[in-house]
Amino acid sequence: MTGRPMTTEQPHFNRVALIGAGLIGGSLARVMRSQKLADHVTAYSRRAKTRDRIKELGFVDVVADNAATAVADADLVVVSVPVSASGSVAEAIGPHLAPGTIVTDTGSVKQAVIDAMSPHLPSQVHFVPGHPIAGTEHTGPDAGFDQLFEGRWCVLTPPEGTDATAISIVANMWRSAGSMVEQMSAPHHDMVLAITSHIPHLLAFNIVGTVAELEDQIKLEVVKYSAGGFRDFTRIAASDPEMWRDIFIENKDAVLEMLGRFSEDLAALQRAIRWDDADALETKFTKTRDIRRDIIDAKQA
Repeated sequence: MTGRPMTTEQPHFNRVALIGAGLIGGSLARVMRSQKLADHVTAYSRRAKTRDRIKELGFVDVVADNAATAVADADLVVVSVPVSASGSVAEAIGPHLAPGTIVTDTGSVKQAVIDAMSPHLPSQVHFVPGHPIAGTEHTGPDAGFDQLFEGRWCVLTPPEGTDATAISIVANMWRSAGSMVEQMSAPHHDMVLAITSHIPHLLAFNIVGTVAELEDQIKLEVVKYSAGGFRDFTRIAASDPEMWRDIFIENKDAVLEMLGRFSEDLAALQRAIRWDDADALETKFTKTRDIRRDIIDAKQA
């Protein structure tokens, strides 16, 4: 990794390239500036309108017209695009990466990203897949802010044999952004996130979608009298449709397995309600309340 940052403290990069600068990439760019993690940050987005907006916002030094130009001479490349686009991005940038460059990503599914990107990355490049578990329902470069990652987890899923120094550098970059960092295998990540993130989003999309199909009068009353629980569902259901389309397709095995378990538990609740089984309902609800308290204790609420 000659000429690359070697410290395991707060890293400093000469040149960083962001492929995608929406909520996640744009927030990371703002962190790079506020924490002085890089001398120069370049961004690229496939839409000209988005590139123009990034220029107007001014949170990077240069906005490139293509991905190949963006990654030239970069110490670090961060790919922050929809999961289905990660392979084509790797194919586009692979021939232009300098030996020793660290490449990481921010995708919500890890095994599919590794399978798509790895074949296109040169052997002299260090690939450290990552997933910052942070976000809002807002998208695009205007949505970013430098506190997005504070107090949130970032999971790294480096394939076996990944350079240890490169892993440390990426981990410390995320710590500099305020994140707590964990490392696990890609399949384990995908299973855990299926239940903690992907299934809740699927349920929110479905519940809000059900309302969309109701008769107009009932729909108006649902909107008018929305309580906190339903409002939370609408916030989640307002998330980026393109991103979540890719997540469900690319993590289908884990999502379907967890959805099967959820369906079994839902059927048990249905039986308890039908047969007035108050004890079963109270036992279930007490267990779920305990989970909520654990989340609050972990400062993830």
